[in-house]
Order: sequence, then structure tokens, then C-alpha cells
Amino acid sequence: MSCRNIDIREAAKDRGVFLYEIADRLNLTDGNFSRKLRKELPEKEKARIFAIIDDLAAEKRAAVAVN
Repeated sequence: MSCRNIDIREAAKDRGVFLYEIADRLNLTDGNFSRKLRKELPEKEKARIFAIIDDLAAEKRAAVAVN
């Protein structure tokens, strides 16, 4: 069985972003977001999620830099 939306999962993992953090930005529960990832998402929705991953990663880097 192949994993759907592997690009989203790997991008989040590589940038140190948890799926529940993405879900929170999308105003979804982490369970609903995980279920959403079971089917391949349209490119427009993926672009929105990649932007959220980038924002969250930048916020985390900024928080580390301040400390």
C-alpha cells in the first residue's frame, strides 16, 4: 500500500512541523486532518498546506533564535 500525500508528510517532517500543528492552522482536529490525508489532495489544497508548513517552520526558527 502506498502512502498518500507523502510529499506533505515528508515536508512537515523535514521542517520539524507536526501534523497536528497544520491541522490547527486549518481549523481541523488532528484526527480529521489525518483522515483528509488518506486521499490524494488537489494541488491547490496542497499548495495551501505547504505554505502553512513554511510559516510554522519559520516561526519555530524565529523562536529558537530568540532563545
